[in-house]
Amino acid sequence: MLLFDTTQLGLQRALAGAAARQQAIATNLANVNTPGYRRRDVNFEDALASAFAGENSSAVENAPLEIVPDLRAPMRADGSTTDVDTEAAAEARNGLQYQAISAAIKARNQILRSA
Repeated sequence: MLLFDTTQLGLQRALAGAAARQQAIATNLANVNTPGYRRRDVNFEDALASAFAGENSSAVENAPLEIVPDLRAPMRADGSTTDVDTEAAAEARNGLQYQAISAAIKARNQILRSA
């Protein structure tokens, strides 16, 4: 029996995805006034969903967490696709998601300790 099941591996990968997204948001904020800069994001949710569909713990553990350009973001007159308000909202949402994932990991770890 494995100590860490697929769900635990997925939660750990999701936490890494939220951390990668935070890095992308910080880069976006740093370049908010850079003409031609393309907003970046990490879509780890879709990568994890695909990995879980395959029911392979190795695929879940190695789900890709790449920072990619956000092609859906509207372009400003200077060619940039970043907006301070959008990034602030993304940062708040990502922070809440990170906290929720952390709480789930903590709860599962407490269950393992008590067993």
